[in-house]
Amino acid sequence: MKKLLLSLGLALGATAALAQDGGAASAAVAQVTEVAAAAVAEVPVPNKGDTAWMMVSTLLVILMTVPGLALFYGGLVRSKNMLSILMQVMVVFSLAVVLWFIYGYSLAFTEGSSFIGGLDRLFMKGIWDNASGTFANAATFSKGVVIPEIVFAAFQATFAGITCALIVGAFAERMKFSAVLLFTAIWFTFSYLPVAHMVWFWMGPDAYSSKEVIDEMTSKAGLIWQWGALDFAGGTVVHINAAVAGLVGSYMVGKRIGYGRESMAPHSLTLTMVGASLLWVGWFGFNAGSALEANGFAGLAFINTFAATAAAVLSWSLGEALLRGKASMLGAASGAVAGLVAITPAAGNVGIGGALVIGLLSGFAGLWGVNGLKKLLGADDSLDVFGVHGVCGILGALLTGVFNSPDLGGPGFVADWSSATMVTAADYSIAAQVWIQAKAVLLTILWSGVVSVVAFKVVDLLVGLRVSEESEREGLDISSHGETAYNR
Repeated sequence: MKKLLLSLGLALGATAALAQDGGAASAAVAQVTEVAAAAVAEVPVPNKGDTAWMMVSTLLVILMTVPGLALFYGGLVRSKNMLSILMQVMVVFSLAVVLWFIYGYSLAFTEGSSFIGGLDRLFMKGIWDNASGTFANAATFSKGVVIPEIVFAAFQATFAGITCALIVGAFAERMKFSAVLLFTAIWFTFSYLPVAHMVWFWMGPDAYSSKEVIDEMTSKAGLIWQWGALDFAGGTVVHINAAVAGLVGSYMVGKRIGYGRESMAPHSLTLTMVGASLLWVGWFGFNAGSALEANGFAGLAFINTFAATAAAVLSWSLGEALLRGKASMLGAASGAVAGLVAITPAAGNVGIGGALVIGLLSGFAGLWGVNGLKKLLGADDSLDVFGVHGVCGILGALLTGVFNSPDLGGPGFVADWSSATMVTAADYSIAAQVWIQAKAVLLTILWSGVVSVVAFKVVDLLVGLRVSEESEREGLDISSHGETAYNR
């Protein structure tokens, strides 16, 4: 009996020991599993809603260019040049997009110097890993939140395309088609890409893992980003950049034959209104899409784009009524574009009240730009690229520094990316931020101006800038493309 009890005791002890060891082993396995799961969880996965929103935004920017900008410009020229301006907008946009995917994206949005990026994404290499079947991700403005880099690259391609297309309005009705394309390739490479890199390239929020790396990460960003300039969707990169190039072009190409003596009234304000409306709709993708996420800041940019544009339509129309006794359809359409331009750098950076003020002021500023300033400059800026995009782009960039202030209803900016804390109202200096904004504006004007002068001169030497007098009088539709916009 004792032997039996002893055997039972030994057996029970062995079972308990085995159970204890097995429990420890299970706990160890569980712990390893938890660590592995945590490691996987730390790798950000794109949210389908953010990705879908960015793809829709990309489509909206294409819409605002082709057909939006094309029709807006097309209605403003004489009927004999309607097809030529449609052609220039569409082909210039396409050229910029192709160059973007070859080398543009890499030079604008990869690490390099403070002025230009590198060639890590040449021909878009590295975007897709065929071996693992995975896509690279791009940072947004929130820690741990990403979107597919291929979607980000496509979205930014539309910005490059529309910026180059905006320029053609300044020298419409008189420049050689071959010269337009050659200028676009040069200017895109040496002006758009560096300015985009200087304003928008940074290492992303997740790179700011601690306070100790803040200076190192910031030093890798573009120069204007390092300054702390605020440009939500392209006040400097798109509008001021393109406007300066257009103004230089209007001087270097020269005035249209008969300018100031012959009627050069728009041939179809109906088409101009349709184009302006498409621009307004597409601009929601342009501005709200620049949040890079479907979040509150996208909503803020959306409503600000809505409010500021409506306010600018009213102020431009009011200004015309006070000056001339009548408000015009051309004025209302131009006011919409002026408001859209001015709110671009401020879209996600100001409150709704600030957006309304910016919109109201931009309507009056744009009206002065296409009348008073245009006469002072003495340039034949055919479709008022500088008068609207230059003047209102500068206004919007400067006022962003004012209305970004938390005391004026603005969201402020991130003061510490390691902890993602926002600047307090007490620490926000309007004067200091406006000075930073002004430096960004001045650098953009200088950079684009110098590149544009050189680019136009090179093009003039290679192919000549201007069509012959006979071709200009006949109209570029027939002389440059052998077609007409309308059957007569």
